[in-house]
Amino acid sequence: MHANAPADPLGPLAALPGVADTVDSVRTAVDRLYGHRVMRRRAAEVASEAALRGARGSAALSGADWALEEVRRRTDFGDDAQARTVGAALRVTAEAGEALDVWRGTPLRVLARLHLLAAGGPAPRTGPDTVGRPRLAGEPVTEPLLTDDHPPLPGPDAVAARLDALNRLLVHGSSAPALVTAAVVHGELLTLRPFTSHNGLVARAAQRIVLLGSGLDPKGVAPAEAGHAETGTEAYTRALAGYASGTAAGMAEWIAHCGRAVELGVRESVAVCEALQRGAA
Repeated sequence: MHANAPADPLGPLAALPGVADTVDSVRTAVDRLYGHRVMRRRAAEVASEAALRGARGSAALSGADWALEEVRRRTDFGDDAQARTVGAALRVTAEAGEALDVWRGTPLRVLARLHLLAAGGPAPRTGPDTVGRPRLAGEPVTEPLLTDDHPPLPGPDAVAARLDALNRLLVHGSSAPALVTAAVVHGELLTLRPFTSHNGLVARAAQRIVLLGSGLDPKGVAPAEAGHAETGTEAYTRALAGYASGTAAGMAEWIAHCGRAVELGVRESVAVCEALQRGAA
Protein backbone atom coordinates (compact mmCIF):
# COMPACT_ATOMS: atom_id res chain seq x y z
CA MET A 1 0.00 0.00 0.00
CA HIS A 2 1.34 3.40 -0.95
CA ALA A 3 0.68 7.00 0.03
CA ASN A 4 -0.79 7.86 -3.37
CA ALA A 5 -3.16 4.87 -3.40
CA PRO A 6 -6.83 5.35 -4.41
CA ALA A 7 -9.46 6.32 -1.83
CA ASP A 8 -10.25 2.69 -1.03
CA PRO A 9 -7.13 0.79 -2.11
CA LEU A 10 -8.40 -2.45 -0.62
CA GLY A 11 -11.43 -2.67 -2.88
CA PRO A 12 -9.46 -4.06 -5.84
CA LEU A 13 -7.72 -6.58 -3.57
CA ALA A 14 -11.05 -8.15 -2.67
CA ALA A 15 -11.62 -8.77 -6.39
CA LEU A 16 -8.33 -10.61 -6.96
CA PRO A 17 -8.63 -14.23 -8.12
CA GLY A 18 -9.27 -16.60 -5.25
CA VAL A 19 -9.78 -13.91 -2.60
CA ALA A 20 -13.59 -14.18 -2.52
CA ASP A 21 -13.32 -17.94 -2.03
CA THR A 22 -10.80 -17.43 0.77
CA VAL A 23 -13.06 -14.88 2.47
CA ASP A 24 -16.08 -17.20 2.20
CA SER A 25 -14.12 -20.16 3.56
CA VAL A 26 -12.91 -18.17 6.56
CA ARG A 27 -16.39 -16.79 7.27
CA THR A 28 -17.84 -20.31 7.17
CA ALA A 29 -15.18 -21.66 9.52
CA VAL A 30 -15.63 -18.83 12.02
CA ASP A 31 -19.43 -19.15 11.91
CA ARG A 32 -19.20 -22.86 12.65
CA LEU A 33 -16.99 -22.18 15.65
CA TYR A 34 -19.36 -19.53 16.98
CA GLY A 35 -22.21 -21.98 16.55
CA HIS A 36 -20.57 -24.62 18.74
CA ARG A 37 -22.70 -25.33 21.80
CA VAL A 38 -19.76 -24.69 24.15
CA MET A 39 -19.47 -21.14 22.80
CA ARG A 40 -22.93 -20.36 24.11
CA ARG A 41 -21.90 -21.04 27.69
CA ARG A 42 -18.12 -20.86 27.97
CA ALA A 43 -16.99 -18.40 25.30
CA ALA A 44 -14.81 -16.51 27.78
CA GLU A 45 -12.81 -19.64 28.54
CA VAL A 46 -12.36 -20.40 24.85
CA ALA A 47 -11.26 -16.81 24.22
CA SER A 48 -8.75 -16.94 27.07
CA GLU A 49 -7.23 -20.13 25.70
CA ALA A 50 -7.23 -18.71 22.16
CA ALA A 51 -5.30 -15.65 23.35
CA LEU A 52 -2.72 -17.87 25.05
CA ARG A 53 -2.29 -19.99 21.92
CA GLY A 54 -2.14 -16.89 19.75
CA ALA A 55 0.59 -15.37 21.92
CA ARG A 56 2.54 -18.63 21.85
CA GLY A 57 2.31 -18.71 18.05
CA SER A 58 3.39 -15.09 17.67
CA ALA A 59 6.35 -15.65 19.98
CA ALA A 60 7.33 -18.73 17.96
CA LEU A 61 7.46 -16.65 14.79
CA SER A 62 9.71 -14.21 16.64
CA GLY A 63 12.19 -16.89 17.61
CA ALA A 64 10.80 -18.25 20.90
CA ASP A 65 9.11 -21.51 19.94
CA TRP A 66 8.03 -22.73 23.37
CA ALA A 67 5.62 -25.54 24.12
CA LEU A 68 2.15 -24.32 25.00
CA GLU A 69 2.29 -25.82 28.47
CA GLU A 70 5.57 -24.03 29.17
CA VAL A 71 3.97 -20.71 28.26
CA ARG A 72 1.00 -21.57 30.45
CA ARG A 73 3.21 -22.58 33.39
CA ARG A 74 5.70 -19.72 33.44
CA THR A 75 5.20 -16.55 35.45
CA ASP A 76 8.66 -15.00 35.05
CA PHE A 77 9.52 -13.81 31.56
CA GLY A 78 12.64 -11.78 32.24
CA ASP A 79 15.29 -14.51 32.38
CA ASP A 80 16.63 -14.47 28.81
CA ALA A 81 15.88 -13.28 25.30
CA GLN A 82 13.38 -16.04 24.50
CA ALA A 83 11.53 -15.55 27.78
CA ARG A 84 11.32 -11.81 27.10
CA THR A 85 9.90 -12.52 23.65
CA VAL A 86 7.21 -14.78 25.08
CA GLY A 87 6.38 -12.19 27.72
CA ALA A 88 6.17 -9.49 25.06
CA ALA A 89 3.82 -11.64 22.95
CA LEU A 90 1.56 -12.20 25.94
CA ARG A 91 1.44 -8.47 26.70
CA VAL A 92 0.61 -7.30 23.18
CA THR A 93 -1.96 -10.05 22.68
CA ALA A 94 -3.71 -9.02 25.89
CA GLU A 95 -3.58 -5.36 24.86
CA ALA A 96 -5.27 -6.11 21.53
CA GLY A 97 -8.55 -6.79 23.27
CA GLU A 98 -8.38 -3.52 25.19
CA ALA A 99 -7.39 -1.22 22.36
CA LEU A 100 -10.42 -1.28 20.06
CA ASP A 101 -11.89 2.10 20.97
CA VAL A 102 -8.57 3.91 20.55
CA TRP A 103 -7.76 1.96 17.38
CA ARG A 104 -10.89 3.22 15.65
CA GLY A 105 -9.78 6.83 16.01
CA THR A 106 -5.99 6.76 16.22
CA PRO A 107 -4.50 3.46 15.09
CA LEU A 108 -0.96 4.84 15.10
CA ARG A 109 -1.29 5.59 18.79
CA VAL A 110 -2.18 1.94 19.40
CA LEU A 111 0.80 0.77 17.36
CA ALA A 112 3.08 2.93 19.48
CA ARG A 113 1.48 1.48 22.61
CA LEU A 114 1.95 -2.07 21.33
CA HIS A 115 5.61 -1.42 20.67
CA LEU A 116 6.03 0.10 24.10
CA LEU A 117 4.56 -3.04 25.65
CA ALA A 118 6.63 -5.36 23.47
CA ALA A 119 9.96 -3.59 23.91
CA GLY A 120 9.46 -2.21 27.39
CA GLY A 121 9.50 -5.43 29.42
CA PRO A 122 12.19 -6.52 31.86
CA ALA A 123 15.73 -5.79 30.65
CA PRO A 124 14.65 -4.48 27.22
CA ARG A 125 17.13 -4.89 24.39
CA THR A 126 15.78 -1.81 22.65
CA GLY A 127 17.04 1.53 23.93
CA PRO A 128 14.38 3.59 25.67
CA ASP A 129 14.67 6.44 23.17
CA THR A 130 13.61 4.14 20.33
CA VAL A 131 10.57 2.62 22.04
CA GLY A 132 7.12 3.58 20.80
CA ARG A 133 8.20 5.67 17.82
CA PRO A 134 9.07 4.99 14.17
CA ARG A 135 12.74 4.40 13.46
CA LEU A 136 14.96 7.20 12.20
CA ALA A 137 17.53 7.19 9.40
CA GLY A 138 20.51 5.05 10.30
CA GLU A 139 18.79 3.12 13.08
CA PRO A 140 19.14 -0.63 12.56
CA VAL A 141 16.18 -3.00 12.67
CA THR A 142 16.29 -6.32 14.50
CA GLU A 143 13.55 -8.66 13.32
CA PRO A 144 13.67 -12.48 13.54
CA LEU A 145 13.03 -14.25 10.21
CA LEU A 146 13.62 -11.09 8.16
CA THR A 147 16.65 -9.24 6.88
CA ASP A 148 16.99 -5.73 5.49
CA ASP A 149 16.79 -7.23 2.00
CA HIS A 150 14.01 -9.79 2.52
CA PRO A 151 11.72 -8.05 2.04
CA PRO A 152 13.56 -4.80 1.22
CA LEU A 153 13.52 -2.40 4.16
CA PRO A 154 11.91 0.96 3.26
CA GLY A 155 13.57 4.17 4.41
CA PRO A 156 12.08 6.33 7.18
CA ASP A 157 10.42 8.77 4.75
CA ALA A 158 8.64 5.95 2.92
CA VAL A 159 7.67 4.42 6.26
CA ALA A 160 6.14 7.71 7.42
CA ALA A 161 4.16 8.16 4.22
CA ARG A 162 2.84 4.61 4.19
CA LEU A 163 1.96 4.67 7.88
CA ASP A 164 -0.01 7.84 7.26
CA ALA A 165 -1.83 6.18 4.36
CA LEU A 166 -2.56 3.12 6.51
CA ASN A 167 -3.83 5.32 9.33
CA ARG A 168 -6.19 7.18 7.00
CA LEU A 169 -7.47 3.93 5.54
CA LEU A 170 -8.23 2.47 8.95
CA VAL A 171 -9.89 5.61 10.28
CA HIS A 172 -12.08 6.14 7.21
CA GLY A 173 -12.79 2.46 6.66
CA SER A 174 -12.91 0.22 3.63
CA SER A 175 -15.53 -1.75 1.75
CA ALA A 176 -13.17 -4.73 1.68
CA PRO A 177 -13.90 -7.80 3.82
CA ALA A 178 -12.36 -7.91 7.29
CA LEU A 179 -9.91 -10.63 6.31
CA VAL A 180 -8.50 -8.48 3.51
CA THR A 181 -8.08 -5.48 5.82
CA ALA A 182 -6.46 -7.61 8.52
CA ALA A 183 -4.08 -9.18 6.01
CA VAL A 184 -3.05 -5.78 4.64
CA VAL A 185 -2.46 -4.31 8.11
CA HIS A 186 -0.33 -7.32 9.05
CA GLY A 187 1.59 -7.38 5.78
CA GLU A 188 2.12 -3.63 5.62
CA LEU A 189 3.51 -3.37 9.14
CA LEU A 190 5.82 -6.33 8.70
CA THR A 191 7.02 -5.06 5.34
CA LEU A 192 7.65 -1.55 6.67
CA ARG A 193 9.13 -2.67 10.00
CA PRO A 194 8.51 0.85 11.35
CA PHE A 195 10.15 0.18 14.71
CA THR A 196 13.69 -0.89 15.50
CA SER A 197 12.46 -4.18 17.01
CA HIS A 198 9.40 -6.35 17.74
CA ASN A 199 7.67 -5.48 14.46
CA GLY A 200 6.37 -9.00 13.99
CA LEU A 201 4.71 -9.06 17.40
CA VAL A 202 3.16 -5.64 16.74
CA ALA A 203 1.96 -6.61 13.24
CA ARG A 204 0.31 -9.80 14.43
CA ALA A 205 -1.35 -8.01 17.35
CA ALA A 206 -2.64 -5.38 14.92
CA GLN A 207 -4.13 -8.13 12.75
CA ARG A 208 -5.85 -9.47 15.88
CA ILE A 209 -7.32 -6.01 16.59
CA VAL A 210 -8.75 -5.74 13.07
CA LEU A 211 -10.34 -9.18 13.30
CA LEU A 212 -11.81 -8.33 16.71
CA GLY A 213 -13.13 -4.93 15.70
CA SER A 214 -14.49 -5.89 12.31
CA GLY A 215 -17.12 -8.30 13.56
CA LEU A 216 -15.48 -11.31 11.94
CA ASP A 217 -14.14 -12.56 15.28
CA PRO A 218 -15.51 -10.24 18.00
CA LYS A 219 -14.75 -12.68 20.82
CA GLY A 220 -11.16 -13.31 19.75
CA VAL A 221 -11.50 -17.07 19.44
CA ALA A 222 -9.79 -17.53 16.06
CA PRO A 223 -6.08 -17.06 16.89
CA ALA A 224 -4.53 -16.40 13.50
CA GLU A 225 -1.10 -16.13 15.14
CA ALA A 226 -1.31 -19.81 16.05
CA GLY A 227 -2.23 -20.61 12.48
CA HIS A 228 0.67 -18.60 11.07
CA ALA A 229 3.03 -20.49 13.36
CA GLU A 230 1.56 -23.82 12.33
CA THR A 231 2.14 -23.15 8.64
CA GLY A 232 5.82 -22.63 9.45
CA THR A 233 8.30 -19.81 9.08
CA GLU A 234 9.24 -20.65 5.50
CA ALA A 235 5.66 -20.40 4.26
CA TYR A 236 5.13 -17.25 6.33
CA THR A 237 8.12 -15.38 4.93
CA ARG A 238 7.44 -16.59 1.40
CA ALA A 239 3.87 -15.31 1.53
CA LEU A 240 5.06 -12.02 3.05
CA ALA A 241 7.48 -11.60 0.16
CA GLY A 242 4.47 -11.88 -2.13
CA TYR A 243 2.77 -9.04 -0.29
CA ALA A 244 5.90 -6.91 -0.37
CA SER A 245 6.21 -7.43 -4.13
CA GLY A 246 2.96 -5.54 -4.64
CA THR A 247 1.91 -7.81 -7.50
CA ALA A 248 -1.64 -9.07 -7.81
CA ALA A 249 -0.51 -12.67 -7.47
CA GLY A 250 1.66 -11.88 -4.47
CA MET A 251 -1.09 -9.97 -2.69
CA ALA A 252 -3.59 -12.75 -3.35
CA GLU A 253 -1.12 -15.30 -2.01
CA TRP A 254 -0.64 -13.32 1.21
CA ILE A 255 -4.38 -12.91 1.74
CA ALA A 256 -4.87 -16.64 1.17
CA HIS A 257 -2.08 -17.37 3.64
CA CYS A 258 -3.72 -15.15 6.26
CA GLY A 259 -7.05 -16.82 5.61
CA ARG A 260 -5.50 -20.23 6.10
CA ALA A 261 -3.98 -19.01 9.37
CA VAL A 262 -7.39 -17.90 10.66
CA GLU A 263 -8.89 -21.27 9.72
CA LEU A 264 -6.11 -23.10 11.54
CA GLY A 265 -6.74 -20.88 14.55
CA VAL A 266 -10.42 -21.79 14.36
CA ARG A 267 -9.46 -25.46 14.32
CA GLU A 268 -7.50 -24.98 17.54
CA SER A 269 -10.48 -23.37 19.24
CA VAL A 270 -12.84 -26.06 18.01
CA ALA A 271 -10.52 -28.59 19.68
CA VAL A 272 -10.67 -26.50 22.87
CA CYS A 273 -14.49 -26.51 22.69
CA GLU A 274 -14.51 -30.27 22.26
CA ALA A 275 -12.20 -30.69 25.23
CA LEU A 276 -14.37 -28.47 27.38
CA GLN A 277 -17.42 -30.41 26.30
CA ARG A 278 -15.78 -33.66 27.35
CA GLY A 279 -14.67 -32.13 30.62
CA ALA A 280 -11.02 -32.56 29.70
CA ALA A 281 -10.11 -28.87 29.99
